[in-house]
Amino acid sequence: MFRAPMAYAGDLSQAEFDELLDRRGGPAVVVHGGAGTRVDADPTPYFEGTRRAAEAGLRVLLGGGSALDAAQAAAIVLEDDPHFNAGTGAALTSNGDVELDASCMDGTTLRAGAVACVKNLKNPILAARRVCDDTPHVLMCGPGAEAFARESGIAEIPNSALITPRQRARWQELHEQAQREGADSVRRKLGTIGAVAVDGRGHVAAATSTGGTMYKRPGRVGDTPIIGAGTYADDHEAAASSTGLGEAILKVSMARAACVRVRDGASPRSAAVAAVGLLRERAQGEGGIIIAGPDGRLGWAYNTPRMSRAVIRAGMNSAKAAV
Repeated sequence: MFRAPMAYAGDLSQAEFDELLDRRGGPAVVVHGGAGTRVDADPTPYFEGTRRAAEAGLRVLLGGGSALDAAQAAAIVLEDDPHFNAGTGAALTSNGDVELDASCMDGTTLRAGAVACVKNLKNPILAARRVCDDTPHVLMCGPGAEAFARESGIAEIPNSALITPRQRARWQELHEQAQREGADSVRRKLGTIGAVAVDGRGHVAAATSTGGTMYKRPGRVGDTPIIGAGTYADDHEAAASSTGLGEAILKVSMARAACVRVRDGASPRSAAVAAVGLLRERAQGEGGIIIAGPDGRLGWAYNTPRMSRAVIRAGMNSAKAAV
């Protein structure tokens, strides 16, 4: 069992969410706001942010957009929300600045794109999409990715514009701890955002974005931009977005591991639970995952105290969220 009932807060009961996730047929969207949501944090902004993101994704699907368009739209909402560790409000490196990673994948063609260690993009998911659509590459990083983004018409912003007072205060606290006890003593906060979508024809897609772990070494890259670990999508399997300790998620290729389980007959809900179990058993990792299957069934699981998330299907007036 990979949930913490004492920390649970949701629009629906767990049984009601399970019923909603197990329904067949798209279009549908699931988002997560990271497995590092603190137990003592006010859940209100996490409810609101994940609901808005899921609803943005569904509007794209209902307007005729692709599953990848929908996942991207949902990710942008979360990147722009300073309560989540992606885009504006992302975690700071030990140098006190922001380095962002993002990836996306289209399950219809297996096209994928990712960027890592970019420092001057408001929405790195847009750059990942351009890598996916406009280049023969899958992953670009650092200054090269930033130059490509400029060539693609994506505006640059100062790195300082991504830094919020809350994250600066958190960095100062951790910096003082590192000065006393060493950099390796700092406890890294887990946080990522992600979205998975399935359209009415069974096409799936995923998008994931993060600022990485708090006080990480400059140049550190976790699971988020790595296809198969942080993000995966295949119409013959499922779409998944991971969140948690990136080093552990990388070791078990968690997103692909979950999708393979769906291919082999598991429901997305049970595949999510199995993938998080694998993360814990084989890599001693903390984290969570969201999944969308081509038949419209959905899933999520986590082994942290909280994971903010939301789901919406066609016919629903608003997304339902939990933290």
